[in-house]
Amino acid sequence: MANRVADLVYWRDTRKSAFVFTALMVALLCLLHFSIISVASYVSLAALSVTISLRVYSKILLAIHRGEGHNPFQAQLDADLGLSKEQLERLTERVVFYVTSGTKSLQRLFLVDDLVESIKFAFLFYILTYVGAVFNGLTLLILGVISAFTFPLLYRQHQAQIDQYVGLVRNQLSNLRAKCGDWAAAKGMGAPASTQSCHLFAELLECAST
Repeated sequence: MANRVADLVYWRDTRKSAFVFTALMVALLCLLHFSIISVASYVSLAALSVTISLRVYSKILLAIHRGEGHNPFQAQLDADLGLSKEQLERLTERVVFYVTSGTKSLQRLFLVDDLVESIKFAFLFYILTYVGAVFNGLTLLILGVISAFTFPLLYRQHQAQIDQYVGLVRNQLSNLRAKCGDWAAAKGMGAPASTQSCHLFAELLECAST
């Protein structure tokens, strides 16, 4: 599954990636203007129009003795889409693992198991309040799809330059963190809380920059 997603976002098969990208964008843009029920209904009607037309066409060919009248979708109907017992168990274990891990992580963050991590988490939501005031969920989803089909390819093509700039930003943040510690020591603020606050500020800047 991961390999298939990577093939799509890296445009290894141009036709398939273009088809998936176009389909996603059309669906999301339609959802911006119509309800999900309307979009699902129109898409289903369009698909049924195509499949019924092809089925009727095969029947007409049979009636005029120019075809065998087979269902043009027989190969898809005969395809085995079921999961074996091993695949089902593996999928269930993976879902349970991710749900359990996510629940434990949220529990740790909301119940302040680590103060620094919880503050960083709160800072993330604080930024999202401003993002939510400008964009709605569908707009963010559209931007996410465009980014997913654009940034990985750009990164692979310009990896050296991007890594260089990211390294410069991280070095600047590391220097800022060190200067905060030196400033706290020079001012006689030997309490660990002051140094930890400086480090927290630098970490928040690093989270915002990445």
